[in-house]
Amino acid sequence: MSIENIAQAKAESAQTSAYKTLSAFFGGEFTEISPLSKSKDTYAEVVAGYGVVNECIEAYAFAQNPDLCGGAMSKAQAAKIKKVYDLALKTGKPVVGFYNSKGGRLDEGNALLKGFGDVLNGASKLSGVVPQISVVLGDCIGTGALNAVSADFVIATKDSRLSLDTMGNNSDIEYNSKNGIVNITAENEEEAVEKAKDLLTYLPENNISCPCGFEAQEAEDNGCIVHRTMDAGSILKLSKAYGNKARTVMASLDGTSVGVINTLGGTLNGDDCNKIAKFVRMCDAFSIPVITFVNTDGFEDIKSAVKVSSAYAEATTAKISVVTGKAVGAAYIAMAGSGANADFVFALPDAVISPVNPEAVVLINEPEKLNVPVAEQAEVVDSYAKEKLSAEKAAENSYVDDVLTEEELRYAIINAKNILDSKRVETLSKKHSTI
Repeated sequence: MSIENIAQAKAESAQTSAYKTLSAFFGGEFTEISPLSKSKDTYAEVVAGYGVVNECIEAYAFAQNPDLCGGAMSKAQAAKIKKVYDLALKTGKPVVGFYNSKGGRLDEGNALLKGFGDVLNGASKLSGVVPQISVVLGDCIGTGALNAVSADFVIATKDSRLSLDTMGNNSDIEYNSKNGIVNITAENEEEAVEKAKDLLTYLPENNISCPCGFEAQEAEDNGCIVHRTMDAGSILKLSKAYGNKARTVMASLDGTSVGVINTLGGTLNGDDCNKIAKFVRMCDAFSIPVITFVNTDGFEDIKSAVKVSSAYAEATTAKISVVTGKAVGAAYIAMAGSGANADFVFALPDAVISPVNPEAVVLINEPEKLNVPVAEQAEVVDSYAKEKLSAEKAAENSYVDDVLTEEELRYAIINAKNILDSKRVETLSKKHSTI
């Protein structure tokens, strides 16, 4: 190929939708990887590159190119994506994949299976080493969906489709959001690209580095307790449609990236627990401090409880828990107590910390107190809890480190986080947990 033909091929590539997606992601300038790679009579159905995002984050990215054979996976495309994964592994940089494909080039036969396998294997090797973000902009059906969902985070436009089923069943984004597969939804491609850039700012480039950081801000003086303790304007909500008693967000605390879990009372169901456990494991993989606000009566089932308990117990990142309401039985142990191996545990003055529900404690210890009209029993239980199951009592017995007003809480968490900045924990050698 002559120099003129090479220049023409690159100029044509720059006009494709995939190239424009990467250009928007990298702010207009990036180094293209393997731009002349061919798939039969056309160029590979993917554009790949390396550049800088938000002026401080070096990253790799690839975008399937629907302008060429509908973005269908081929041996050439697989090799190009695998090249990105290999470079990311060697250099310790995040990978963002933009998915928009009609499937695979079936005319390549079984060779396509090897291509998909190589891509999945590359993504698996990267897991926990560098952050991976998938952005679904169109169709992502079949084996390609398996690769997309293996990332740490999935962003999708509302009109895209994501499903392992090659017929596209259960592929709409609302369904995938409610099932915890999609973490962030976007109205259109432009918004999805911006959300991917925003998300990257909360993450380190790899598992031994730190996020680039934020400018510290004072907290907001309204909203929920998360807004009143984290830096104003820094909260990025994740998996909003998944689970109904637990919220997970990325945020900045005094300019430092943290992961925040907020439980909202009642009992935690399977979706809540899966959401919490996966989020804790992600934060731990990249040494992002975990701040947990605990207000729950416990777990709906033991299997879900074990997932949460295991995630907290294994996590060696900084862990700070705050009991804001009830912390009952297994929930306290798993998320704030010795089972969680939390570094600091604080409580608000009205918090209740109990081995079982306060009603049961009264019934077991002082049943005569319930010899009152049914309408008055709740008041009796509440009075007993404040006297015998209070945060102050828990502090006296070293179950919490301090009892704080909400006005004191933000700065206590900041100070605890600063103490833990140099935290190092060695664990026993093993391949992986079996829980």
